[in-house]
Amino acid sequence: MLQHTDAFDNIDWNYHRWIAPGEGDLRSPCPGMNTLANHGFISRDGKNITIPMVLKAADVVYNNPADPVMNLALKLALLTTDAPDSFTLDDLKLHGTIEHDASISRLDYALGDNLHFNSTVFSTLSESNPGFDVYNTTSVGQVLEERLALAKKENAELVNTIKERQSQLLEASLFLSVMGDPRTGVAPKRFVQIFFREERLPLAEGWKRPSSPINSASLINLMTQLNEASQTKGPWLPSSLITCPWTRLQPEGLAIVWPPQPFNT
Repeated sequence: MLQHTDAFDNIDWNYHRWIAPGEGDLRSPCPGMNTLANHGFISRDGKNITIPMVLKAADVVYNNPADPVMNLALKLALLTTDAPDSFTLDDLKLHGTIEHDASISRLDYALGDNLHFNSTVFSTLSESNPGFDVYNTTSVGQVLEERLALAKKENAELVNTIKERQSQLLEASLFLSVMGDPRTGVAPKRFVQIFFREERLPLAEGWKRPSSPINSASLINLMTQLNEASQTKGPWLPSSLITCPWTRLQPEGLAIVWPPQPFNT
């Protein structure tokens, strides 16, 4: 059986060429998942996505093999749908399961479209680290801090618990790893811009699959650096009506949260 490094080297890029989503195709708030769909490594229509499908694609394309962090994220994805063993990319926009406020590329749920790329929101990242052609954990940490400060001003319904905080740090560490070096968290700006704006692998621009695997250890290392860099103006604190971590457990009806919130007495 081919190792996944060999599998990447032997990809038929004509078959896996980038194709923009067409009418009826579904996409998510996650550029990494959308990129896999746009290249046909998971279902191009964004439907009937399974955990094994994503695990294989993430390993082959991003050098992100299955491990506890990836496994947990995909198990949470199943909570966004009533289907027993699959989900659509559109399901992932369900607020409070994986999707969260203070994104670096999407509007907050309470402010409008939390699904599609928003260039105004993204400008906080795209205009950061001026004078350099890379992003790193220091510059991206400052972006996270600025995005949260803006969300606090603009979104009266902001959800900002430790769960959202960890999601923001994890996602930032992932895009720096996928588009750059998982060991250092340094990623060329041109790659990151294409990844977010076009949801495309920047192959023509020189991007290559990371040579070092992306795993829990490498992600925690970058998350630690991002956490420190995103508290230059004061320590992070929960700042919403709900301060305890919560997860929405189903898509329909009222939000069911876990852990349960105490009754008012």
